[in-house]
Amino acid sequence: MNDKRRKQLNKLSEELALIRGKVEDLKSGFEEARDDEQEYLDNMPEGLQGSEKGENAQSEIDALETLLEALESFENDATYDGAQT
Repeated sequence: MNDKRRKQLNKLSEELALIRGKVEDLKSGFEEARDDEQEYLDNMPEGLQGSEKGENAQSEIDALETLLEALESFENDATYDGAQT
């Protein structure tokens, strides 16, 4: 690899590290939202948990879980450390 491509890849790798940091911040925010929604659902009277309100809360929790899994997958897969050679 020539020096120009190595520098370009190093720069891109640094940018990817910044993005991964932002993803970590976003993940924390979404985890907090999920936990708040779960607490809301858990504190609902049992009769309401099966109602439309409870089902909506559960749907939101499920959607947040799916999003968190995608962010976790991105964090695990979005690495590049080959430009050091």
